[in-house]
Amino acid sequence: MSTHDILHRLSDTLASRRNADPEKSYTAKLFSEGPDSILKKIGEECAELIMAGKEGKRLNIVWESTDVIYHVLVLLAFYGLSIEDVSQEMRRREGISGIDEKAARGHK
Repeated sequence: MSTHDILHRLSDTLASRRNADPEKSYTAKLFSEGPDSILKKIGEECAELIMAGKEGKRLNIVWESTDVIYHVLVLLAFYGLSIEDVSQEMRRREGISGIDEKAARGHK
């Protein structure tokens, strides 16, 4: 089973939770609370990942990275996007210098 398969299957599962019972699904609960709740969780998980990275504990880094990825996928699903949208953008950027790609987007 590839990482690609796992992320796509998870992305599909999250999308299917859109109308699930928030009492029975954590993902449905996040959806029902709206984007601010999802974004807050992403912020919390990113802070925990930063702390794990500072500590250098490999297993904690993996756990917190997994939490960040999960919550980012929830945000994508909330807006009707999926890991495939991110994959397409990554394919577009492949082989392009990060400096050049950022410059091509212009200043925001």
